[in-house]
Amino acid sequence: MRMKFNKTSQLLLVSAASLLAAGALAACADATVDFVYVTSSQAAGTNSYGEINVYTINQVSGLMRQIPTSPFPSAGRKPVAEAVSTDYSNLYVVNQDDNTIVQFLIGPDGKLYPQNTYNTPGIFPLAVAVSSSYLFVADTYLPASCSTTSPCSGSIGVFPILDATDAGKLSPAEIAGTLGTVVANPANSANYWPLTLSGNPSHIILPTGINVSASGSYLYVSAYDTTANNGYVFAFSVGSGGVLSAVSGSPFAAGVHPSGIASGSNSNGDYVYVTDFTSGDVLGYKATGGVLTSLGGTYASGNQPSAIAVDSKYQYVFVANSLDGTVRSYSIGATGALSSLGTFATGVDPVAIGIDPGTSHFVFTANFLGNSAVGTVSDFELSTSTGLLVNAQHSPFNSNLLPTAVVAVPHTPVR
Repeated sequence: MRMKFNKTSQLLLVSAASLLAAGALAACADATVDFVYVTSSQAAGTNSYGEINVYTINQVSGLMRQIPTSPFPSAGRKPVAEAVSTDYSNLYVVNQDDNTIVQFLIGPDGKLYPQNTYNTPGIFPLAVAVSSSYLFVADTYLPASCSTTSPCSGSIGVFPILDATDAGKLSPAEIAGTLGTVVANPANSANYWPLTLSGNPSHIILPTGINVSASGSYLYVSAYDTTANNGYVFAFSVGSGGVLSAVSGSPFAAGVHPSGIASGSNSNGDYVYVTDFTSGDVLGYKATGGVLTSLGGTYASGNQPSAIAVDSKYQYVFVANSLDGTVRSYSIGATGALSSLGTFATGVDPVAIGIDPGTSHFVFTANFLGNSAVGTVSDFELSTSTGLLVNAQHSPFNSNLLPTAVVAVPHTPVR
């Protein structure tokens, strides 16, 4: 289901064009390298919506500053995840309590303009990932009579991301990045893919993270079997029209309680890394045609790792440990194996982590508990030669209460 916001935002785009250009020039003047978007789940905005804090980041000092109109309403209750289109023009925010994804147009000065809202196929969405062609969302429960008191397994939904031509054919015409009709699963005539075990269909499988390969050809979902108390990675190939097909051998064993998942590559192939919330370890896999083969052994991270990010440009992995309030960095070896480089203090309870796409020189964490008054965002400058992290100037920075996700887009000055 797609609901269209009123045209106020589009009128604002036209009437404020000069202001946007001025803002872009100002951002350029203070050496902005990225705009950083942090969702906060505390209801504080209009209609009890969550909030999105928007920051600029200085490419020299790493100093983060909120733009003058920040924060923006998330247009839904309890935002828990976000993703950016591969052309960096659209931000997609997942609001868990409303079962919605909201599409925002990203202005040249970092401002957000709500465009459309979409219902997810299942109940309580918790994670999102995008390729150039599709948006993938993980729902905690199937679209059935399920709840926290009466749980069932989770599911995956797939939405086409329309280009300018296809979006322009809609009535009314839309912008590039608009989502199309959710993809149908030909196996069950439904609009979702259930997370089930063929040998144990009664087991309750809950997704914990979602990741799409850089090529867009494979989708990986970390999940927790609450019945048997163990973890899996479900692997799918992404076929024509966005139809998902389980790869051979899926799901693959993944520790006890996987909590985050990310993928990367080097000259020797593709790799997938999963954090285990219970053991405090990272598990690594070689990915060949979507099939996962364990790299052998585990890599110690810290207490209750909650999120993971891969920097394929400089070959590093970063893991946020929520209970410790730390980030651990690793180097990626030729075979995909990890080597620990160090542990670095964040704010309290880091639950999300990201890498700046403009230069890959900065690493961010959203710190859920922050302090007694506000949430916080930690910002580190990365030594690209050593993988070590140094707190940026004045880090951590204040956000709204209970931040849940962090992403960034590169700043491209308007000439």
